[in-house]
Amino acid sequence: MTSSERQEHAISTRLVSPSSVSVDPSKVNDYNSFAEAYTAANETNLVNAYYERPAMLALAGDVAGRRTLDAGCGSGLLFAALRDRGAIVSGFDSSAAMLGLARQRLGEGADLQVADLGSPLPYPDDTFDDVVASLVLHYLEDWEPALAELRRVLRPGGRLIASVDHPFAVDLIHREAGREGEYNYFDTTNWTVEWSIGGQTTLVSRWNRPLHAMIEAFTGAGFRITVISEPEPDPAARELFPEAIAAEPRFLCFLFFVLQAD
Repeated sequence: MTSSERQEHAISTRLVSPSSVSVDPSKVNDYNSFAEAYTAANETNLVNAYYERPAMLALAGDVAGRRTLDAGCGSGLLFAALRDRGAIVSGFDSSAAMLGLARQRLGEGADLQVADLGSPLPYPDDTFDDVVASLVLHYLEDWEPALAELRRVLRPGGRLIASVDHPFAVDLIHREAGREGEYNYFDTTNWTVEWSIGGQTTLVSRWNRPLHAMIEAFTGAGFRITVISEPEPDPAARELFPEAIAAEPRFLCFLFFVLQAD
């Protein structure tokens, strides 16, 4: 893929006022409306393809034969990579359009279901060795119901491998935008960006919480933290995306956890 093609599939973001969400909440986080554009970007862009997904796979390690749940599986990119490594994967997502793309990728036999993280999940207790939650928890204001369900479907000793927005990065975004007055790092705060992707514009709204609140939520749900990771991008990214890497050499935008179910 050429640099111009990579640029075409990039996601550009712009921080917007919280009042933008109240105009029409139904248009916020509407992945059904931009599923194809998002999937095309996710397959090839720097942030997903050369940073977040490789980091998740590295943390998962050897998954051969492990029963794995992909929570918020989207169009199935991480699901496919885990399956290729020998995992026995099930997945769910709240977006029917994203699951339709996942089924095209994974085949009709793939175990895919429509479900909301934070609601009761359609799996028995102690079903999975691993749960992967890739960039999904930060869409929830309250983590307690979601983590309780993920703990329920994990066997004792199983792992939750999760990636979320890095709270320090979100704090920096607001400071650089001059919005310290409407954002406090120590609060659980809703924040919204406008994504421009594949010729479409959409609002994406997430919840940021301080690091200590994340840790308290995990331990309160019965998880023991074994790894907190702030990885570098895949080495290939420096050649493929030299301008982006040079502009932000720290590349600190996501935080990764490996947690064990006690």
